[in-house]
Amino acid sequence: MTLRQYFSLIDVQARMLLKADSSKFRLGFLWWFLEPLLWVSVFFLVFNLILDSGRKSGDFILFLACGKFAFIWFSKTVTQASGSIVASQGLVGKVNMPKSLWPMSAIQESLYRQATVYLLLLLILVLFGVYPGAAWLWMLPVAAVMYLVIVACGLIGACLVCISRDFQKVIPLAMTFLLFTSGIFWDVREIADQDKARLLLNANPLTFMVDAHRQVLMYKQAPDLWHLGLIALGAVLLIVAAIAYMRRNSQYLALKVLT
Repeated sequence: MTLRQYFSLIDVQARMLLKADSSKFRLGFLWWFLEPLLWVSVFFLVFNLILDSGRKSGDFILFLACGKFAFIWFSKTVTQASGSIVASQGLVGKVNMPKSLWPMSAIQESLYRQATVYLLLLLILVLFGVYPGAAWLWMLPVAAVMYLVIVACGLIGACLVCISRDFQKVIPLAMTFLLFTSGIFWDVREIADQDKARLLLNANPLTFMVDAHRQVLMYKQAPDLWHLGLIALGAVLLIVAAIAYMRRNSQYLALKVLT
């Protein structure tokens, strides 16, 4: 199979997944926008109204929106991609296709959906008085690196779930852990211990990526390009390793899925 055929198949499957997803619920594709909005509303209610965080309401809504919209893209996509091969076990056993095709189709479907969600995020920023500027162009490399991180984690997750179904239980727990440690509803830059803040930014790439969204969109500042480049390099190396593993162990993974 050529690369052109491979990516064409990914695109076709991603579009089919989009149609299937929108047909599951009465509100259809509107859930692409409602889900992140409801999450932001819940966090705002808990942390700003009930716990009285002391933040200005408008600022905190934008803070939550930038963080949660990015995190939902990561968490939902990685979870779906991780279970995609096992969910398609009927085809896996009958069709000799690259095993990476299924997680990549789930990731691509999520990318198409996230593009519209980002438009919603930009609209929210404008409604709260944060207007477009040249600095917003930094979102292009930030979103590209975020995509690479998602691909790397999705492919690795798919391999792990094929090897042992137990990882289908572990991955959602890992997402909950990341939700509380990646600065979704708290600001890593407000940590008094700067050594601890730097450790979080360096040890957890998602913390840096969430912070980069806010720096670009809310404060119109360029992200740390050196740090962003290192994350991109690490993600690319993991992607190459995961695809090589899938190709080398294609029959083994198929057997594990079927048994």
